[in-house]
Formats: sequence, C-alpha cells, structure tokens
Amino acid sequence: MTPSQPTTLDDALVRIRSVLGELAKGAAERDGTYEHPYALVQDLADAGFGRLRLGREYGGFDVDLPTLFALLAEAGQADSNIPQIWRGHFTTTEILRREHDPETRRHWSDKIAVGAVFGNAQSEPSSVVAGLESSDDWGPITTRVRVDGEGRRVVSGTKFYSTGSRFADYIRASALDDEGRRRFVVIPARHDGVNHVDDWDGVGQRQTGSGTTILTDVPVEPHGDVGRDVDSLRGLDSFVQIVHLANLTGIARSIVAETVDVVRARTRTSRHALSQSATADPDVLAVVGRLHARRLTAETLLDRAAHRLQAAHSAGDEESFADAYVETSTAQVAVIEAVLDAATAAFDAGGSSTVRAGVRLDRHWRNARTLASHNPVIYKPRVIGDFLVNGNRPVSGYYAGRDKEEEAAS
Repeated sequence: MTPSQPTTLDDALVRIRSVLGELAKGAAERDGTYEHPYALVQDLADAGFGRLRLGREYGGFDVDLPTLFALLAEAGQADSNIPQIWRGHFTTTEILRREHDPETRRHWSDKIAVGAVFGNAQSEPSSVVAGLESSDDWGPITTRVRVDGEGRRVVSGTKFYSTGSRFADYIRASALDDEGRRRFVVIPARHDGVNHVDDWDGVGQRQTGSGTTILTDVPVEPHGDVGRDVDSLRGLDSFVQIVHLANLTGIARSIVAETVDVVRARTRTSRHALSQSATADPDVLAVVGRLHARRLTAETLLDRAAHRLQAAHSAGDEESFADAYVETSTAQVAVIEAVLDAATAAFDAGGSSTVRAGVRLDRHWRNARTLASHNPVIYKPRVIGDFLVNGNRPVSGYYAGRDKEEEAAS
C-alpha cells in the first residue's frame, strides 16, 4: 500500500530530509557497488518531493525557485545522483506550470499530486544517428511517432542519457512526427515496449539510470503532448543548468564534511609537517579552509542564479530570461572551477591514505567532473563575453527551433 502523501510543506520537508539522511548513509557504498537507490527514490516521491514546484491549486507546495534549488543542493549533498535522477521530473513540472492547455495541465498535475514521477529520454546515441539529416537545431533524431493499425499514436526508437527513466512512472520523450518535426510526448515508463538497459559507463553519476532506453511501439499517453507551445519552455535552459549547480553545491558540502572527518581521524602526518597532529597542522588546516571557501563560492552563486531566474519568471519578458541565462552561465563557469578544485585539493589534507578505494573520496571528483561535462562549460565564457562586449543576448536552444516552426506555420 502506498504511504499517504504529506499535506503541508512542513510535513513534507520532515519526511524528505529523513529520506535524504538515509540516502547519505549508503551513498559511498552504492558508488562502489553500482547499486541503484530504487526504494529510496520511491520514498522521496512518497514524501512529496515531486510536488515541490507543483501549483497549490493542484495539491502541490508551489515553492519558489531559490527554495527548490536549495533543497536540491541538500539532496546533492546526501547523494549527488538524486538531483540528476529528478532533473527530468522537475523540468516537466516547470513546463506544466506554463502549459497553455488547461486539460493537459490538470491531467498531469493531478498525477504528480498523488506521487507520479517523470523521467527523461531526449538524446540519442551518436553511433545510431550518424550521417542522418537534422530535424531542426537539435540535431539528428531517429525516434518516431506514428499511428498504428489501431489508430493509436506509438513511439519507437533508441534513446541514450535517459536519466531517471528507470525510476519513473512516465517518460517525456523526444521524437519526430510524420512531418519530420521534433516533438515531446509522454509515454508510460513501465510499458512492455520500454526496455531500460543499464549500460551507463561514465566515470561518475553511476546510479542515475542514465543508460539506453529502447522504445518499441510504446503508446503515447492521453494528453501526451506536453510543452508544445513556446511559452511553456521559457527559462528552461537556465533551469536545467541550475539543477546541476545545486548538485555541484551539494558535492562541495560533502567534500568539506568528509575532509574534516579525514583530518580528525588522521593519526600521523608527514615528517615535513609543522605539527605531529593533523588537527593542529597549519598546512592541513589551510587546505580545509580553502575547501570551505570553494563551498561558499558555490552556495553564493547558486543562490544568485536562482534568484535571477525567479525574477525573470516574474518579469516574463525575453530580455529578462536572456539576462538570467548569462547570469547562470557565469555561475556555471565559477562553480565548476571551484568544486573541481575542491575535489582535487581535498586529497592534500589526508595524504596517501585518502586515495584508497575504501575512503571513496574520489567519487566527488568523478561525480563533479561528470556533471561539469553536461551543457559543456567551454562555450559559456564566449557567450558571456559576447554579451558584455557586443550586447548579444543568448537565444534559448529549447525553443529556437519551435520559433521557426511557428513562423513557417503562420
């Protein structure tokens, strides 16, 4: 029997933080064993985690963006796989908040209100799509939506980086329609035609379920066209990046906490040390101090980016969303530099014993490096510089192609 959902935000936060505590206890071990936290992800859903941004009129808690991202940072500190598992769900919730069709918005909001979780299936393996024509600005895609012999719309294709889908009830998948246009449709995650292949082989983020998903004639759900209008996609480019920033901030907190534990437990130091006690060694203490500075950098920039995106939603104009994207990109550059530096410097506080597999301090660098490789940061300094020097605001990749389609249709 499914546990009852909490009715107030305060009750939900008590339950959510209790689950996060359980996640933290086993995070290091799961990283070594590749064990997926299925039961604990379900516990988060039962605790109301997926309802955080859902509107109050649908039974959600309607928290603002700074609150959501602060809670995702807490989740990232407990287990950095968790914010990424839920990234597709919260992206869908954001789209539903601005969905123009009231029946579609009500249909899916009602399901989220009782605990439904969304996963993601957008990207495709480059080996599969190499050489094929591009459908729009998103690049090649082979997954198709077609009408079968019974008049149902069904989806077939192969997806990669399908983060969170193994944990989900529904998947928001990208596919080409009969006219070759990229669309997003909602499909059931546990249908017989959905094959979740656990083949993600990244160095980090090993428990996010980010492997291949093979779709074979999977029916599109009723009200399955979510996010077709451009307005529902405003600000998503910043939103999905700030989820990563929250996760990186959580990692920075874990680095500090675990390094402090390492120093306190250390029984010997180097012969070059100025103290025989690690807890009194000025060089070791300075390492911990620098780690804390990196953590504060991440926390401050996360909060700033979250508030800027919240302000853009309040203003509602393209200029504000573009400015929020520049702010988010700036935070991305600095947070990644800070957290990767901290993840490397942490080893200086513990000596050779910290590189042993059982300590698992390395997982923070691997997870941070994996997160830093999404939405490649190498392009962001140029985007920032182009804005500052030439006044060129970035155009969101989430709806650039949609704008072209709407222009063609008008």
